[in-house]
Amino acid sequence: MTRLNAIEMGHGPVQLVFAHGVFGQGRNFGNVAKLLADQTTSVLLDLPNHGRSPWTDSFDFDLFADLVADELRARGAQEAPITLVGHSMGGKVAMRLALRHPELLSRLVVADMSPVARSGNDDFQYLIDSLLSLDLDRLGSRKDADDALAEKIPNTAVRAFLLQNLHRGTSGDGWQWLANLGLLQRSVDKLIDWPPISGQWDGPVLWLRGENSDHVQPGDEPIMRDYFPAADLVTIPDAGHWLHADQPQAVAQAIGEFISRS
Repeated sequence: MTRLNAIEMGHGPVQLVFAHGVFGQGRNFGNVAKLLADQTTSVLLDLPNHGRSPWTDSFDFDLFADLVADELRARGAQEAPITLVGHSMGGKVAMRLALRHPELLSRLVVADMSPVARSGNDDFQYLIDSLLSLDLDRLGSRKDADDALAEKIPNTAVRAFLLQNLHRGTSGDGWQWLANLGLLQRSVDKLIDWPPISGQWDGPVLWLRGENSDHVQPGDEPIMRDYFPAADLVTIPDAGHWLHADQPQAVAQAIGEFISRS
């Protein structure tokens, strides 16, 4: 079995597993996990093709859900179901895992994502193309990469987030991308898709949306509740799509209260 890379935090009785979004890593949820440390033991996964987890040959949400399910089984979820938190791309993986492997979950948290296909992939395509335009052999430092991207990606916070994926090899092989950017570049249409899937998961679901994000649309609610009848939609004030980075305290509080009442 292929194991996924993970960081463990906290010492609480509830096992909480986090699945990040595209370009992310498990450690992106570190601040939320710290705030929940007394209530939960958190496992911050690197999803396939991200961080230090293995790469795959294809981009397939069901494959990713199955790989995460294998990791959960290896951590005892078959006997003691866990609470799974998924953000953005990780939210799609988490929802499909709940539908394909319902016995592994006790609760589900979906952060700023809906089970619907979207149109328009220009933003993702532009970011991936910008990263791949860097000549890694010419980089002397991470700052060189930041400077080289400044014109194409003027937002400092977005550049810093993306450049978490830049890693210097340990055996003298220079700078490398942790994320499988080649696969992502070929798979942008799949990234924003929601392939047909049947089934329903009746367990407790916390559905978070950022107040300033458009990733969850009003028309998504009936579709979400077709799959997850118990979904409880909660808006995080003053938060965009990366709500756990914008408002970690509010996100941690919402998750903690959800765990306590369910």
